[in-house]
Order: sequence, then C-alpha cells, then structure tokens
Amino acid sequence: MELAYNGKNYHGWQIQPGAVTIQETLNQALSTLLREKIQVVGAGRTDAGVHASFYIAHFDTRTTLSNPEQTVYKLNRILGKDIAISRIYPVSADMHARFSAISRTYHYFIDKQKDPFTCEYAWKVYPLPDIRLMNEACRILFDYTDFTSFSKLHTDVKTNNCTIMQAYWEDTGKQLVFTIQANRFLRNMVRAIVGTMVEIGQGKLTLADFRQIIESKNRCNAGTSVPGHALFLCHVEYENHTI
Repeated sequence: MELAYNGKNYHGWQIQPGAVTIQETLNQALSTLLREKIQVVGAGRTDAGVHASFYIAHFDTRTTLSNPEQTVYKLNRILGKDIAISRIYPVSADMHARFSAISRTYHYFIDKQKDPFTCEYAWKVYPLPDIRLMNEACRILFDYTDFTSFSKLHTDVKTNNCTIMQAYWEDTGKQLVFTIQANRFLRNMVRAIVGTMVEIGQGKLTLADFRQIIESKNRCNAGTSVPGHALFLCHVEYENHTI
C-alpha cells in the first residue's frame, strides 16, 4: 500500500496507548472496509507531527481484492483528509514494508523568510544558518556509523549504527532544504542532526565540536531537536526496486 499523510493531528506512526496514530487509524479503516481484523505494518516510525509525502505499508488479508482501484477509493472515503492512499497491490509473501526496505530518505524544510503558505510545513529560525557550514557538517557524518548522540534516550533498538548514503543542504531561493538518506534511522535522529547543524550554521558550535558530539555517543551533547512539522519522509527503497 502506497500512501501519504499529514502528521499534524497524529502522535506519529506507531500505535501507542491513549494516542491517535496513523497505524491505528489505518487498522480501523481497513478492518471496517474488509470486515476482518487487519494489522498494518509500516516502513518505519515517524514521530508525532512528522509527515510522509510517500510511505509504504503492508497488510495480510483473507479477502481477494479483485478491484484494487475501487478498494483505494472506498478506503479514502473512510479515512480523513489527512491520510491519502494512492495504490494497493499484491506482493510476495516474504515482502515486508519495514525489513525489506534498504533505505529511507527524509527532507527537512527551513523557510528563509516568513511565508504564510509554507509556515505549517517549514521551520522559521533566526538568525538564518550558514548553508556552507552545514554542508561541511554533512560531510563529517559519512565518517561515522554510530549515531547514539542523535538518538532519543531509552529506545528498544539493538544497535545505534546507521549507514548514511546521502546528506546535504540545498538553497531553493525561498527555503533551505536538508536531504538525508540512510539504511535506517534512530528515533528523533533527523531532528537532532538538523538541530545540531543549525547551531553550527549559526556559529554556536564548530565543526570540531560536531565530531566530538558524535564521538561522545551522548545525546545530551547534541543540539536541540527541531520541530517535527517541517520533517517529511519522502522516499523508501527496496532490494529489487525503488517504490
């Protein structure tokens, strides 16, 4: 299942007690539509308020979806306006939305000036950071695999090692856009990296400080996590093909 969602009104992807999540909302909608209990598995977690302009999830069903386009239409009628399904199609039994993925890509948006049309999906920070310094910091990321310093504390993962494939900032004229691709991400990782890089771009930290922060493997040494409303999961890649 291919979908997109506006995370503003949700406490992230993953089901959690007493909170409205994307996963729970999809489970309920599909269970209602297919008249059986459906458990949706996603390509990865996103934090509260974070968006996905492109997302992959899978589910098992006893129902034969003879008309997938009609299924998509009916499912979108059940779901609210902030979750949109674009495609549903059958895959092999060993295909897994999360474990079969070999990379994910995120974008983070910073508005260069106040803009009423992008303010809900971009962060406005003052003073505007130096993009050259932030791109220097991006190059440092490739020297490391352990990103404990950018991980939310007390998570249940077995390792904090990640392989970063791309990391760079672009100036589009109206915005500074950060792109990062990795085989996996730790909880809060992108927002913590962006927050630390912005401090480098503002002259509050040096590039040498950035290395020391990563090598310390201590979240307390890194910068503040930036707001989630400007973060988008935008791409998921799989072994045999890019979806």
